[in-house]
This record gives sequence, C-alpha cells and structure tokens, in this order.
Amino acid sequence: MRFGITQSFDCSYLPNQQEQLLVYAESDNQLAWRYGQLIQVGFRRSGEQIYRPHCPDCHACESVRIPVATFCPSKSQKRILNRNQHFVVTSAKSANHLYYPLYEKYICARHTDGSMYPPSSEQFENFILCEWKRPQFIEAYDGDTLIAVAVTDTIDNGEEHQALSALYTFYDPDYHSSSLGTWMIMMQIEQAKQQERDFVYLGYYVEECQKMSYKHKFFPYEQFSGNKWHRFDKKPA
Repeated sequence: MRFGITQSFDCSYLPNQQEQLLVYAESDNQLAWRYGQLIQVGFRRSGEQIYRPHCPDCHACESVRIPVATFCPSKSQKRILNRNQHFVVTSAKSANHLYYPLYEKYICARHTDGSMYPPSSEQFENFILCEWKRPQFIEAYDGDTLIAVAVTDTIDNGEEHQALSALYTFYDPDYHSSSLGTWMIMMQIEQAKQQERDFVYLGYYVEECQKMSYKHKFFPYEQFSGNKWHRFDKKPA
C-alpha cells in the first residue's frame, strides 16, 4: 500500500495545535475493501479520502468502536430510547433534497466554531458523498418532518470483518431534549445488530476535546491506542 503525508494545518480538535494526516494514496478498484482493512487500524473516510492523523508530536486522536453483540445501554440511554420511540426510523441509499437544509441548520446552531462553518452544499457533498463507498442514510422522522440523518458506511470484508462506520450525524437542534445525537448512535448499533455485524465505529476520541466526550458513554467500547484495540467494559471510577 502507498501512503502520503499532508502538510501541517490547524488542528480541528485542539487549539494552538497543528495537524498532519496519513492518506491512502492508491487509486485502484479495491478501495472499499482496503477501507475495510484500514479502518481496523485507526483510519477514517472523509469524502473520497481514507486518512489517519499522523502528527509528529501528538497522538491524541484514537479511534473508538462499539462491539455490537455486547453493547448494553445505560439507564439514561434507556430513557432516551423510551422517550423517542414514537419517532420513525427509515433507511435510504441516496441523499435527498431535505438533507442539506437540515445539515445547514445544524451546523449554524451547533458548530459555528468548527471547520465546517459556514456550511455550503458543495462542502456537504464533498464531505459526505463517495463514489467508491456509497453511504447508507439512516433517517429519523417526527411524523412527516425529517429531524435527523446518520450518514453511515457499510464495511463488508467477507467473514473477516463486517461493521458500520458512523461517518456523521446531523439533526434538528430544536429537538435538543430528545438527545438525537446519542439516540442516532443507538439506532446505528441496533441496525448493526440486526445485520449481525461486529462493530460500529464512532471515529476519533480526543480526551481534551469536550465535544468528543459522548463517545465514551457507550459500553463496552474499544479504543485503538499504541496500535492495539483496548476494551473498556464500564465507566472508570
């Protein structure tokens, strides 16, 4: 496999830090299969690009995944499931015209300090869509109103490795009390369970980044550190 290293740029997660990425540089017809291999060693997808943080002086970004068969919702997560059971969850194979307005509303309300602000339809499509790995879209509706979308990659490497990867979730910020971010992760876990998949990948956890803290609230979870997956069965005392 061939890889390239990007130039340094401002870190998306930690202030006053620089970031570099290790990028998969092949352009063959096996990219989806390669992604299924590379995600097991801490890589992610953004648009067409497969990458992993490769910062010379920082190793804060560590991939997190949920073992589907043993996931057990906490008491607060069970309350969220009960509270949201009237919402309707569906799945789509392609994006529709309702997605971008919801994404724009979400970014403008929740992430004005991030790299995705200000949002644009071009930025949205470049981030979400991918020719060699077309995502699945898990949708949530309140009646006829679209309130959340979880953009999800399906990882299929035969019997070797089957998983879902939670690429990005955006939702209506007016539904703050419904905890849609947490709930949509559980919807992805439920779908992975129905499909008998091994894991749901949640992307990177950064200890000093408060916005990442939710990824440590699903137990058990595994975290990729020192080139190994480490399992955490319960919240540390």
